[in-house]
Amino acid sequence: MSLSLEDRLHAHLTSYIGAPQWLKSLVGTAYRQLPSGLRRGRAYEHYRRMLMQRDANVIAEYARARLAETLRWAVQTVPAYAHLRAVVADETDPYRMLEHFPLTGKSDIKADTSRYLSTAVPADKRLRTFTGGSTAEPMLFYLERDVTRAREYAFMENFHSRVGYREEEPVLALRGRNVPTAAKPGGRLWMYEPIKRQLILSSDHLLPRRMPEYIDALRRWRPPFIQAFPSALYPLARWLADHPAPEVTARVRGVMLYSENVQDYQMRLFRQVFDCPVLKHYGHSERVLMAASTPDDERYFFWPQYGHVELVDANGQPITEPGVLGEIVGTSFDNRVMPFIRYRTGDLAMWSAVAPPPSLAGYPVMDRIEGRLQEFVVCHDGRLVSICTLGAAHFEELAQVSAIQYEQVVPGKVTLKVVSASPLPDEAKRRIATAIENKTQGGCAAEVVEVEDIPRTGRGKHVMLIQHVKFDQDSLLF
Repeated sequence: MSLSLEDRLHAHLTSYIGAPQWLKSLVGTAYRQLPSGLRRGRAYEHYRRMLMQRDANVIAEYARARLAETLRWAVQTVPAYAHLRAVVADETDPYRMLEHFPLTGKSDIKADTSRYLSTAVPADKRLRTFTGGSTAEPMLFYLERDVTRAREYAFMENFHSRVGYREEEPVLALRGRNVPTAAKPGGRLWMYEPIKRQLILSSDHLLPRRMPEYIDALRRWRPPFIQAFPSALYPLARWLADHPAPEVTARVRGVMLYSENVQDYQMRLFRQVFDCPVLKHYGHSERVLMAASTPDDERYFFWPQYGHVELVDANGQPITEPGVLGEIVGTSFDNRVMPFIRYRTGDLAMWSAVAPPPSLAGYPVMDRIEGRLQEFVVCHDGRLVSICTLGAAHFEELAQVSAIQYEQVVPGKVTLKVVSASPLPDEAKRRIATAIENKTQGGCAAEVVEVEDIPRTGRGKHVMLIQHVKFDQDSLLF
């Protein structure tokens, strides 16, 4: 696969986003003119062509071959799976082969990350990555340079095509990225990113008194598509329902929702206000599985070309019948650096009893997915900031800790509790606290404290935020 220029430049993304708008526009517009094959590499074009295939039998054979290749690669080159080499050698069916592999969770990988790295891939092919601060068990892991991000672009483009979105058109982005000017008195609540043609609105100032500023930005840029956290889009949609702006809403042809569970009342409002298809997306930083709804079907359809999905019960046994709640487990394709095999996502779902439509024949389908809850911290000025927004800050210092949990007792102050085998230096705590304060645009002072344990729920999951502050999420006032 050819080199991906975007992988080489990714380390400079923060500097680019934080640059003055004139410089961002100049650099981003020039960069966008480069051919996609140069920017994203030959792998991107390979996956784009592969996703054009509609024959269910061809897709099934592709998925089968990718699973077999992944498992054989793992036992040959990944120390954690070397003990299965003889077992796998005797199997010809990759699905039976997979049954011999243990379930693996974050705690297993965090205990000794090196055991899960392939010894056959040089270090310069590793793309060092961290799960975000919105996951209760932050983790260091590795993706494959020149492959993983290129593949992600292709699959996301395939998802976007379900509502007709192409990067040639502007898109409203409400997905937790900070707008540097928003925290300044009288500062602008938006910025424009020309490479992806995103109008990025601050997710942290969605108060009724600031809504006219958001609407002015939408009138200026007139984006026909929306990509958003449901919790961030909801207050904007509420305002538009009460203060109609047809010159804004009538242009919208598709809404794409990410990272959180979507409530029924939110879906009803989004459809009422924007009168267009509203799609839900499921994925995660580890790039193990990807699923999404369609304009005509709210269920989650998993791309079989992306990874292999399973559902297991509390004892780790497979669930095959519809309507039974279990944990989503995935095996990733196309990450030779660190293949995730039978990886426990911590998200809960159930198989659908109704087959997918002919256009998605062979796509595993689940009725709903639980686990991406909408949780907020309350700023001193009454603003609500989603945990997903805080999760956009990737704290390297937290990569090796066992677990984290936010707790808030009073508006404007938040505590991040950390379980760590070795003490965090005071300087690391200060950096993390500063990053959290920056992500809330100065709305919350943060304290990082170490604790011995963070209790799990009855389902074995961490509660990401313990919120003692009472507020009305529907009106965004506490």
